[in-house]
Amino acid sequence: METKEFNKQLTGKNNGFLHLFFNLVMLVGFILLIIWVANFDGMINPENGEPTALVLLPILGSIVLTFVYILHCVGFMIIQPNQSRVLTFFGRYSGTVRQNGFFWINPFYAKRKISLRARNMDVPPIKVNDRNGNPIMIGLVLVWKIADTYKAVFDIDVDTLTSTAQHGEQNQQSQQLKGYDSFVHVQSDAALRKVAGHYAYDNIDHNSSELTLRSGAEEINNQLEEELRSRLSIAGIEIVEARINYLAYAAEIASVMLRRQQADAIISAREKIVEGAVSMVELALNKLSEREVVQLDEEKKATMVSNLLVVLCADESASPVINTGSIY
Repeated sequence: METKEFNKQLTGKNNGFLHLFFNLVMLVGFILLIIWVANFDGMINPENGEPTALVLLPILGSIVLTFVYILHCVGFMIIQPNQSRVLTFFGRYSGTVRQNGFFWINPFYAKRKISLRARNMDVPPIKVNDRNGNPIMIGLVLVWKIADTYKAVFDIDVDTLTSTAQHGEQNQQSQQLKGYDSFVHVQSDAALRKVAGHYAYDNIDHNSSELTLRSGAEEINNQLEEELRSRLSIAGIEIVEARINYLAYAAEIASVMLRRQQADAIISAREKIVEGAVSMVELALNKLSEREVVQLDEEKKATMVSNLLVVLCADESASPVINTGSIY
């Protein structure tokens, strides 16, 4: 999206220390003018002791000098690293100052302070439905910063998102940041609901390669970042990083899904146990046959296989029974 922001370059004539020296000169001149008026005899009519018309000139000069001094002080500003000032001249955008230092500009410029520093937001888990309709809890952590000051100031109404009470520049900046936080929070909530609704929480069929919220972490995070960029670009906000930091089933189905996961884990473990037991039985029969330790007919082999599988696949340790008689 095209931006209307442009940087206003400040030159040597905007040096704040130069104008601070000029202010000190005006202050010294004002003091000397007051002293001169107090000691000038021509200001009093010697005949009647009343002030003459000449007294109006230094008084008028003092008033003008005081007004110029105060107006000149309004033009000073200090810009710290990763801070900026958006300038408007009677409602017209006049550029953004990103230079750091102590400056003086036209006092009739309205100066709005905008922070360009990265901010971190932890969006609390919200309840949404995944693609299969299962209620899940999902949350994200977001790192963002303002990249376009024109859009951040003029394309969204931050004041409607915050308290109307404004007391000083520090409180004004704090309220402004809260407004941006509110805007980012609402849009993050909407983006998270949209992305989560397109995917299932997990694959019911473990053999499926379908992308899910649980298995496709990087892909899901990338799509979430793109969705947030498209929503927050209107406010000139740049997404540095967006990651899902919480993912779980909602409380009403968590116990059911936990039992399903436990059943899947038990079945998977049983498959491994049976596979290993069959291999061990096969190895035992082959070794007995190769070394001719004992000759077993098919019936005895079946009995041996059954006994070994019971011992190897049982949940608890088997209790052996010793046969003291004939094996037949």
